[in-house]
Amino acid sequence: MHKPNITMACVVHCKGKFLFVEEIEYGKRTLNQPAGHLEKDESILQGASRELYEETGICADIQKLLKIYQWHAPRSQTDYLRFVFSLELDDWAEITPHDANITRGLWLSVEEFQTYISQEGQCARNPLVIQAIQDYLKGEHYPLTLLSVFA
Repeated sequence: MHKPNITMACVVHCKGKFLFVEEIEYGKRTLNQPAGHLEKDESILQGASRELYEETGICADIQKLLKIYQWHAPRSQTDYLRFVFSLELDDWAEITPHDANITRGLWLSVEEFQTYISQEGQCARNPLVIQAIQDYLKGEHYPLTLLSVFA
C-alpha cells in the first residue's frame, strides 16, 4: 500500500502581503508558507496550527481550507498530500520562529516574492507555494467543517 506524506500549510495574508518563511534547503535560501508534516495523534487542523506557531510564533485561528493538493516531488521521489489553509490578519504580526530551521519570516507582495525567487541562490520550496497564493487570490476556499475527525 502506498502512503503519501501528509503536510499542512497556511497562506497568511495581511494588507496585500503574504507571510513566507525562509529556510536553507539544498544550499539555497528557500521560501515556503508556514508548513510541515502531520504528527501522530493530531488532526490536520491541529497540525496546521502547530506548524504556524512553530515557524512564525503566530497563534491565530485558521479560518478556511484553501485547497488540497497532491504532488510528486521529483527530486526526492516523494508523494505528498498537502492541505492548505488560509487566514487573514488585520495587522502584520512580528515573526518569531521557534523552529531552528527557519531563518526568518518575510511579509511579501506577489511581486516581491517573484523578485526574491528569481535571484541567484534563492527559490520557492516547491511549485505549490505560488499555486496556493494564486488560488487564494482567486477566492477559492472551503469551510473548515469540510474536515471531520473520527477517533
